[in-house]
Amino acid sequence: GLGSTAQHSTAAAPPRPLMRNRPGWRHSGSMAQRVLPLPRQQSFCPPTIPNPFVHPRRLSAGDKLRTLLQGIILLPLRATCIAVLLLLAWLFASIATFQHPGKGSVPLKGWRRRMIQTTLSCLTHTLFFTMGFQVKVKGKVASPLEAPIFVAAPHSSFFDAIISALTGMPSIVTRVENLSAPVLGTILSSLQPVAVSRQDPDSRKNTVTEITKRALSRGQWPQILIFPEGTCTNRSCLITFKQGAFVPRVPVQPVLLRYPNKLDTVTWTWQGYSLKELCVMTVCQLFTRVEVEFLPVHVPTEDEKNDPILFANRVRQTMATALNVPVTDHTFEDCRLMISAGQLTLPMEAGLVEFTKISKKLNLKWNHVREQLDTFAAIASASKGGRIGIEEFAEYLKLPISDVLKELFLLFDRNGDGTIDFREYVIGLSILCNPANTEETIQMAFKLFDMDEDGTITENEFAAIIQSALGVPELDVSVLFKEIDADETGKLSYDEFKNFALKHPEYAKLFTTYLELQRYQSDMLEEDDREAPEVKHSPVRRCTIPVSETMPITRNKVCPEGSEEDNSSTSDKKDD
Repeated sequence: GLGSTAQHSTAAAPPRPLMRNRPGWRHSGSMAQRVLPLPRQQSFCPPTIPNPFVHPRRLSAGDKLRTLLQGIILLPLRATCIAVLLLLAWLFASIATFQHPGKGSVPLKGWRRRMIQTTLSCLTHTLFFTMGFQVKVKGKVASPLEAPIFVAAPHSSFFDAIISALTGMPSIVTRVENLSAPVLGTILSSLQPVAVSRQDPDSRKNTVTEITKRALSRGQWPQILIFPEGTCTNRSCLITFKQGAFVPRVPVQPVLLRYPNKLDTVTWTWQGYSLKELCVMTVCQLFTRVEVEFLPVHVPTEDEKNDPILFANRVRQTMATALNVPVTDHTFEDCRLMISAGQLTLPMEAGLVEFTKISKKLNLKWNHVREQLDTFAAIASASKGGRIGIEEFAEYLKLPISDVLKELFLLFDRNGDGTIDFREYVIGLSILCNPANTEETIQMAFKLFDMDEDGTITENEFAAIIQSALGVPELDVSVLFKEIDADETGKLSYDEFKNFALKHPEYAKLFTTYLELQRYQSDMLEEDDREAPEVKHSPVRRCTIPVSETMPITRNKVCPEGSEEDNSSTSDKKDD
């Protein structure tokens, strides 16, 4: 029972076969511990590519010297040619859109559209040639009737725009702010892009509606080029495809991009070279290779037409297989969390959680995960590497390191490396702590602490149970008690107790873990009694958690001996 003392004869201690029948447990002294964490769902395993949003700076001294010497000649010449070509493109774009009615709501037709398709396409080809790009094309470009939408991946650079020149200058999806930029804004407007406004709460819905309208126009509008990843990566994998290109339920043509260069000066990610640095380094190279491959058109099945996510995933898998890279569930929201982690003085990669998977499986919103990042940063601030160790975990809970605390830590530590990263923390809170933090559990805990049943918990009552549970008779819990005692009356009401528990769900799981451990050990000892009846026991009841002999016995209030009902109140970790 809870709070009992332990004395067990050691003269003829029998073996404990029950231990061997419970995988992952071992017996150490009077405490059963897990050797390994419990089995985990494969769907929650870490991604094969931890961070696709980083591109390390790998320019050697020789590369820098070579780039500098080549740049002395190439940079001014190419910069001059680029400026001239952009001005020419702006001129033809202005002519094509001059006095055009509709301002983007009506497609360009006749000579206007032919001018865009021929002159701008030719100028874009020339622009990339001037910058030193050697383009290798594989496959056949589909017609507007065969595939109204191109989906290109992996998206890793602004140089990916080379696809536009190869596909007859299709429409693109771009931010509405880009249309106001000098020169480039006019050129983009001539492509009749689908503009996205971050200020408009209905922008996402309007964007999908516009894409659908154009895709179903049967050639009235230009084809649409979409990078479904929605952000740039380092091409090590394909991250989650957004659904916009797949909602219209029309055939799409996958387009692959490769940059087989010894020196990578094109990859533009959230961590790495800046836009200006990449432009200068690329222009200073003698040549830059790029391969563009047009895969066969993907015609959606009936199942894919009814499920854009399935459609997107199958197209992504086809492209990943052709590229021989894995797929992950990272998305643009991970980038936002990564930036937030950097602002909280954590390593930027600490914020990566594969948001698509986490949000779907655990029903989490981005704002909620962002709030959890603040808490995680507060706990991990004293550690290096943006991870929580057992010491930081104990300090955050204001408790000493004990067997029960180690057990809870093991449940969070999914990969068993002795630390908790932010992804493990989010999963742990959602799977372990929040389900355990029910009204029933809180009421049970309050009754356990309220030993005199007067409806309040004194500091002595609180200390007695905490010291008993953790096996530390001299533990000072005054700091934790004062934190819960919001009205500073020296007694905890149920409302104070509940409010604190709801804000700190870790304690709920700590409590249910404590109950589960003592029940398990009780079952184990009963099994020993049945297997070794000849062993003589002291009349003093054996205990599952070390405790002072003066501790009050509370088992009759929460965990009555022989109660079958109690077993149902514990959290079932196997649901993980």
